[in-house]
Amino acid sequence: MDKFRKEFPVLRKGIYANTAVYGPLYDSLLDWRQEHDLDFLLSGSDMRGEALKVISDTRSAVSTFFNCKRENVALVNNFSSGLNVLLEGLDVKKKILLVEDDYPSLNWSFEKRGYDIEYVKLSEHVEEEIQEKIENNKIDVLALSLVQWLDGFSIDLEFLKKIKILYPHVLIIADGTQFCGSANFDFNNSGIDVLGASAYKWLLAGYGNGFMLFSDQVENEFDLNTIGFNAADGNFDKKNSIRFAKQFEPGHLSSMNFGSLKFSIDFFERIGMERIAEHNGNLSLMAKTEFKKLGLLTDRVVNRKSHSTIFNIKANDAMYQKLLENDVFCAQRGDGVRLSFHFYNTESEIDAIVKILKTGR
Repeated sequence: MDKFRKEFPVLRKGIYANTAVYGPLYDSLLDWRQEHDLDFLLSGSDMRGEALKVISDTRSAVSTFFNCKRENVALVNNFSSGLNVLLEGLDVKKKILLVEDDYPSLNWSFEKRGYDIEYVKLSEHVEEEIQEKIENNKIDVLALSLVQWLDGFSIDLEFLKKIKILYPHVLIIADGTQFCGSANFDFNNSGIDVLGASAYKWLLAGYGNGFMLFSDQVENEFDLNTIGFNAADGNFDKKNSIRFAKQFEPGHLSSMNFGSLKFSIDFFERIGMERIAEHNGNLSLMAKTEFKKLGLLTDRVVNRKSHSTIFNIKANDAMYQKLLENDVFCAQRGDGVRLSFHFYNTESEIDAIVKILKTGR
């Protein structure tokens, strides 16, 4: 991974353990963005055809990368906006199951609309508790993050597939913002009905771009009213025949923002997602092992078989400042400090963080 690390200038400033906040910009993407805007500067409206092609190519890239039908891909500015459009079309009589303290944009979007909501606490046995709730409470929709924003707790993807088999009527809506780009993912074989994600974190695509992926059955469960000329591809004759995913795109989309997403997907494919997933898995195992030795992890993380590359360690303000003083990019979340690692991080960087934690105790 060393040659790819050279793409990220921010890595020269310290240990970047903050992808859960923002995925850093890299040299080749910056070059593409500058070239794109220079073309607009010199060509004006003559760039319109190229801009439309960029959007089309991005949709195809997302479709292939996550194995979702192209016609079931919506390009959105961020997950929160996409989810709010979606829920405007969901019957308020549906019964919803959420995870306590999940990402606010996810839970608030349901709570604001007055649905009948059940909650499960996040624990090492959360999958069993979810299944019990579905079995006993006539749940219509399960909505949750694949990776929790506060501490990196990851849901068992095989469990979601099982839930869909056992309870095919239950709609599964997932937030993949803290997941997509960190590991392999096959949407069509996931059991998930709706997956949304902002792409500025683990996909390294910058702000202003994201996507929603839909299973075939979703269209029958939502009654959307969102409409616009772009959704009809600028064709008056398509006003009454706009496909479901395009209803999330009522207005024009930024070719720079979504072109950045395509560029990053291509970048990830050049590296190889298998390689990225393996590297991140090794980082996760090492970090969990070392943080566990120091007694810095909660039981619900320690007792799980697998974990993401996001960790919330027990650390006070003084330790947080100590990490910052030693040029570790990190964030305070909840009662601790959140550290998050991606393919440009190394095992030696985890060693360095562990040494800082030991000397600061």
